[in-house]
Amino acid sequence: MASINGSVTLISLPAIFRGINIDPLTSFQYLLWILFGYSIVTATLLVAFGRISDMYGRVRLYNLGFAIFTAGSIMLYLTPNIGDTGALELIIFRIIQGLGAAFLFANSAAIITDAFSPNERGKALGINQVSALAGSLLGLIVGGVLATIDWRDVFLVSVPVGIFGTVWSYWKLKELGRIQRNQKVDIFGNTTFGAGLTLILIGVTYGLISYNGATMGWSDPWVIAALGVGAALLIAFPFIELRVPQPMFRLELFKTRMFSAANLAGFLSSVGRGGVMIMLIILLQGIWLPLHGYSYTSTPFWAGIYMLPMMGGFIVMGPLSGMLSDKYGARGFATLGMVIAGATFIGLASLPYDFQYLPFALILFLMGIGSGMFAAPNTASIMNSVPQEHRGAASGMRATLQNTATTISTALFFTIIIESLSSSLPTAIGNALTKAGAGSLASVFSNISPTGALFAAFLGSNPIGSILSTPQLASIVAQIPKNVIVYLEGNVFFPTTIAPPFMSALQLSFYIGAALSLIAAIASLLRGQRYIHEFEEAKRKEKERIPVIAPATA
Repeated sequence: MASINGSVTLISLPAIFRGINIDPLTSFQYLLWILFGYSIVTATLLVAFGRISDMYGRVRLYNLGFAIFTAGSIMLYLTPNIGDTGALELIIFRIIQGLGAAFLFANSAAIITDAFSPNERGKALGINQVSALAGSLLGLIVGGVLATIDWRDVFLVSVPVGIFGTVWSYWKLKELGRIQRNQKVDIFGNTTFGAGLTLILIGVTYGLISYNGATMGWSDPWVIAALGVGAALLIAFPFIELRVPQPMFRLELFKTRMFSAANLAGFLSSVGRGGVMIMLIILLQGIWLPLHGYSYTSTPFWAGIYMLPMMGGFIVMGPLSGMLSDKYGARGFATLGMVIAGATFIGLASLPYDFQYLPFALILFLMGIGSGMFAAPNTASIMNSVPQEHRGAASGMRATLQNTATTISTALFFTIIIESLSSSLPTAIGNALTKAGAGSLASVFSNISPTGALFAAFLGSNPIGSILSTPQLASIVAQIPKNVIVYLEGNVFFPTTIAPPFMSALQLSFYIGAALSLIAAIASLLRGQRYIHEFEEAKRKEKERIPVIAPATA
């Protein structure tokens, strides 16, 4: 359910904004915060919550996370206001929900690692990660269905599951981990890391908003300042951690080759594929589905349906690869998984915008296979490589790197596509209007916002109709034949016009994803042979117990 809430808003944003009477294309900052606020909060708190869980109990704080998550869901359902106030309330309540989700994400892998022996952890973590990915993709479908009924139901669906989960976890989960009591909270480390990462992610988010006539906001002094100060704090963070007696971020864990290589591979993998889901949703909603006869209002739901092959591949391979890695080690499976993922990026880049669905579905299925082959063995190798008393911190560190990489990936992909559209979209629309017999409108669309056009496609609406309906254009529109207006506002004109520049930028994003996946494969290959901390510690203690026999003298 925590994963569902990470993606449910991708599909239901149009209904949410209509429900609170906000135009997302003129209130872009609200759109970004509702979209990214949840992930920013979880990313910045995961390490701190993992460390605190090692001190006070992983199960206790996991249960608390369920309760906070449920409370946030109730607040979202009861959002009292509309307009700007309603949007701000949604953002605050999503942050509260993300606070609870951070407790869940930070502790789930550690609790499972505590509960299973080393020869079963890969399979168990694979099943856990199947539920996470299934939640992400089911969120697309759940959001599409419930948004057609009432936007509040998108958040209400979490409430009964949250209540049941809270009661069940308090009743059933028992603390099995080794708790480090009488420890102190690392205030300086928490503050430095949290503030630095928050500033970086906020700067990245606002870099997507136009500034002072520029398409993007990377020249905004506030964005530059946020990125600069955030980077400085993160650079200072490891030096602080080396000097505090009980640090939140266990830097010594990176001395273990398995831990450092697996985390690097996971980070690169998330940067490569973290923004892919949103990009593919935009492709389906804004171009492919309208061209195949789906109305713009129905495209959010059907985009989720057409993404299901990816979940199918992950469900098949996630637990299986985890189980096999328990027996044969993680390196081969994780490395091959990244190679397969890189190949699927190349496959996606080769498709035209009006592709046949079967090849597309096959590529998505193979991408799910590759991701499933990588995820469970990689996570198991990370958790196997750390001492029992540090599993909460290790789980939080792993999840932080993954969530941060996903946010960076989304911003990177958006930046590439928006920059490409800013240079080519106005000319493409002008030429298409002239060809359609509406050349008098070319000057009107010469300054069309590529960000607005991109998010119109993302939100399942046709921006051409919205622009043509403005009162200022009434006299120009009246001189254009009715059949031309119908064509411009239909399902063909906008998708075919935006498709060439969009696909050109999307192909570049896919090539970057392929390159990062292959680098992740190399990092995975360098992790070394199977390493399980309990076994290595037992071997060390056994050697210490064997007495050293002096050689006999002649």
